Amino acid sequence: MYTFEDKLKEYADLLVRVGVNVQKGQNLVITSQVDQAPFARLCARAAYEAGARLVDLSWSDDALSRMKYLNAADEVFDVIPEYAVRFNTDYAEGNACFLHLSSSDPENLRGVDPGRLERFQRAYGRQMKRYRELGMASAFPWSIGALASPAWAKLVFPDLPEDKAVDTLWEKIFMAVRVTGDGTAVEKWRQHQENLQRHVQILNGCNFDRLHYSNALGTDFTVGLCRDHIWCAGGEETPRGQFFMPNMPTEEVFTAPDRNRCDGVIYAALPLSKDGNLIRDIRFVVKAGKIVEATASENEALLKKSIAVDEGACRFGEVALVPYDSPISNSKTLFYETLFDENAACHLAFGEAYPTTVKGGLDMSEEERVAWGLNKSITHVDFMIGTADLSIDGYTADGRCVPVFRNGNFAF
Repeated sequence: MYTFEDKLKEYADLLVRVGVNVQKGQNLVITSQVDQAPFARLCARAAYEAGARLVDLSWSDDALSRMKYLNAADEVFDVIPEYAVRFNTDYAEGNACFLHLSSSDPENLRGVDPGRLERFQRAYGRQMKRYRELGMASAFPWSIGALASPAWAKLVFPDLPEDKAVDTLWEKIFMAVRVTGDGTAVEKWRQHQENLQRHVQILNGCNFDRLHYSNALGTDFTVGLCRDHIWCAGGEETPRGQFFMPNMPTEEVFTAPDRNRCDGVIYAALPLSKDGNLIRDIRFVVKAGKIVEATASENEALLKKSIAVDEGACRFGEVALVPYDSPISNSKTLFYETLFDENAACHLAFGEAYPTTVKGGLDMSEEERVAWGLNKSITHVDFMIGTADLSIDGYTADGRCVPVFRNGNFAF
């Protein structure tokens, strides 16, 4: 019988050896909540055992973040300190790995002025532009892994005592990332990557012009795909050829929508956790690629500000296919955490597109990418639209229709 400590160690090894795939002599930056320091230390130890040159830590704290947004001087939210910009950009340009350990309370910033959140996002997007561009281009290895915390666990399992809720959430996380404590997770992830690539090969062979979505929620949406788009899944490679797994867990296959060729109505299937708030019952009306109407039953003001941070925020940068019959969906758990919920359902993202999702995208200038149909923005926000009855049809340039999804799952 494997212990909780066995599973934690295996999870840390997985994030380091498969997530960011630390190489000998390479630096690793770990970002973590301060109360998750013990697990961050496990990751640091695994990295040094793999030959890391240096492990550097960047700490955060939910309580202090909330105090800041409620009490700090107003001008604070219009600028990112230069030391923070240089810390991230210098490490990224030096090919360091970035491991982000996510455990924040999804409602930590509930009630905070949406204007402060929007202004900080604008400042971050402006001053961290170089770092963001390198990340979106897979110029350095990065990965996100989730850790259970009391606040998050109680939101997911409100009827359980806190300690039981935390234990249950940990087991759900271990299940999603294929960790059992027996040391086989790395091999399981290699097999998982091979399975994802099967759908990638089929979709790339279809060379669809557009996809049409429909379900009983009311979604009736057509998304045009970029010319010479590439379907991707699971792992990425840096220009130096270093393989890494950005999201753990991951069940998605994704590509680039054409920023000008999306039309229809979209209903979100799950709440969106955004800036420490939950946005529920999202509905978008889209015309010629642009979101022209946005509503929500909760935090609608935040949603509208999120799609208005710049010109590209109201257009789409990612279309992702995830079977409803996936491990995370089958857990019948709403995680209120995009890292998990996006891998339980098909989703879209408004904002920035990945240049790696079109042929030659990395060699294009910003202007060329936009002209090609790739969206440009300082934001990238995934929201879930997949349901058990979702149907998706793919249309080729000559009008041939190919079933892609039926009843929420791949039709091939």
